[in-house]
Amino acid sequence: MSKIKRIGVLTSGGDAPGMNAAIRAVTRTAIYNDLEVFGIRHGYEGMINGWFKPLKSYHVSNIIQHGGTILKTARSEEFMTKEGMQKAYDKLKDNYIDAVVVIGGDGTFRGAREFTSEFKIPVVGVPGTIDNDLYGTDFTIGFDTAINTVVQAVDKIRDTASSHSRLFFIEVMGRDAGFIALRSGIAVGAEAILIPEVETNVATLKDYLEKGKKRKKSSNIIIVAEGDDAGGAYDIAEKVKEDFKDYDVRVTCLGHIQRGGSPSAFDRFLASRLGAAAVEALLDDQQSIMVGYINQEIVHTTFNKTVKHNRTINMNLLELADMLTF
Repeated sequence: MSKIKRIGVLTSGGDAPGMNAAIRAVTRTAIYNDLEVFGIRHGYEGMINGWFKPLKSYHVSNIIQHGGTILKTARSEEFMTKEGMQKAYDKLKDNYIDAVVVIGGDGTFRGAREFTSEFKIPVVGVPGTIDNDLYGTDFTIGFDTAINTVVQAVDKIRDTASSHSRLFFIEVMGRDAGFIALRSGIAVGAEAILIPEVETNVATLKDYLEKGKKRKKSSNIIIVAEGDDAGGAYDIAEKVKEDFKDYDVRVTCLGHIQRGGSPSAFDRFLASRLGAAAVEALLDDQQSIMVGYINQEIVHTTFNKTVKHNRTINMNLLELADMLTF
């Protein structure tokens, strides 16, 4: 029988659509199991400073459809020190909080792993990041909404690109991983997709665009992940446009528009399942794990594995994207 009576929940790192749905699921699953719930505002920084707020069922009413996070989020350099972690642990103990659910990405789980190795308190992670780059889950909360945001934006850009015979380089988020670029690029029928996992050869890109011109292609959409090795969309566009005077070369950086907005139905569903699973894991005496979603089932992956392994790109999808441009 679990001795947990009171849990905390926080969001950390970059916000992602669906975080509120996860907070709702954690809160209501905990209450259903006769636990008290405290929201920790501003992530680990709030844990250090004791910014705790009791959460009742009505506090999480009417939030499932909202983007962002009602608990706010922040990055905390102090938490990455032993002194900072000691302060956080003391605040949890002062408030009789027995376990914590952390919602975030890789940095969030690295902090959780260090914290649980220093102090014996159960912590379970819920994957919330638009990058979809965490080992141990097929999908992270926010990814589906983010790629749909990209698709909606690029569809609009495609209209003007076709009308004016323009070559558009569109930069999407993905400093270290190209999941957003690859999935959305296929969905919008992009002529090329440039991601950090694959070296970009600008000469090859120019050859491809030249072949497109010969096929009477009047417009092109190139999706560029911000972490591409050849530079961002602006840098690559500068390298290309000198050889394509016939094209009106334009660049659009979608930026933080990808983080916001009402979460998709899938992200609401995913967040609800993972939030509930996190509480159930704590009640089952699990700790130092992330709850994930693989093959439509809940799985547990230790923080050690989650932060040490990188989720890899499916290279077959790149081949598919190349094939569909012909």
